[in-house]
Amino acid sequence: METLISSRTPQAVFTIQHSSDVAAVRRAGQKLADTLGYGETRAGQLALIITEAATNILKHAGAGEIHVGPAQSASGVGIDVLALDKGPGIADLAYSLVDGVSTAGTAGTGLGALRRLSNEFDVFSEHGKGSVFFMRLWRDEPPPDPCGLEVGALWTPMAGEEECGDGWAVACDAGGASLLAADGLGHGPEAARAANAAIGAIEQRPRAEAGALMQAAHESLRITRGAALATARLDYASDELRFAGIGNIAGCVIAADGARRSLVSHNGIVGHNMRKVQEFVLPFPPDALCILHSDGIQTQWDLDRYPGLEGRSPALIAAILMRDYIRRRDDAMVLVVKRREARR
Repeated sequence: METLISSRTPQAVFTIQHSSDVAAVRRAGQKLADTLGYGETRAGQLALIITEAATNILKHAGAGEIHVGPAQSASGVGIDVLALDKGPGIADLAYSLVDGVSTAGTAGTGLGALRRLSNEFDVFSEHGKGSVFFMRLWRDEPPPDPCGLEVGALWTPMAGEEECGDGWAVACDAGGASLLAADGLGHGPEAARAANAAIGAIEQRPRAEAGALMQAAHESLRITRGAALATARLDYASDELRFAGIGNIAGCVIAADGARRSLVSHNGIVGHNMRKVQEFVLPFPPDALCILHSDGIQTQWDLDRYPGLEGRSPALIAAILMRDYIRRRDDAMVLVVKRREARR
């Protein structure tokens, strides 16, 4: 049985600059918790997580962002909270994460509460460059993992637009996973329509090989303005990734030892003038990363500039690439998947 997660699931982004912004994020979290059927206790824990994360941004960085949305996981019903800033960073992270420590004198129990209250927690902080916190709170007890991938993705429309023309999808099954990253031509509602049409192709063919999925998306996109598209199929038995790309979706595979191999795309527009589809095969063992992003993200990034980041949660990797390399003159999207052994 396949499980699909994608950018069709909404993700709310809040700028944190004033104390009133904290309440706005908390209200959004409560609304999402109600929609997903969270009980009073779990919803209260989510409110504490959001409050502490947002207050930490104000006290230490002055400004930042909070992302709140359904969990980017095939496991079950959960809520993800991602807090980003470009502040001074945390000088002694281990001490700051001790439960009850609050260097800013907040009414909460400090950053340690984020780790204690979350089912899944990760943080990356650098002196002088800022911090990113990732928290996940399941509605019920942490569910079993149906596949061997961790997923982290961020996407945002160009300034002035309400709909994002970039999209992504991951379909997981016991034997592997299929990935899709799309950049609808232009921006706005018609670009979003194209990206959604591409996602529809993976919904119909969740186990298709990369080339076959590209062909299926080509047919789905004929009635749209078209898109740049990257597709991939991960096979756990062979430890391989098969990739096909058309247009300007950038991608790479990063091995556990840090070796990086770029993914090659051909020219064209899927749905219109797609002349050549070619699959490339790369090794993809456990702990490998696959990173795909639209041209709303600069291509000159290098994870080596962030020591230890490649071993963190994909959500943190996606957040830092978005924070530090977004162009801000187009839609932007980053999709990061990490291979690991399925939990037993």
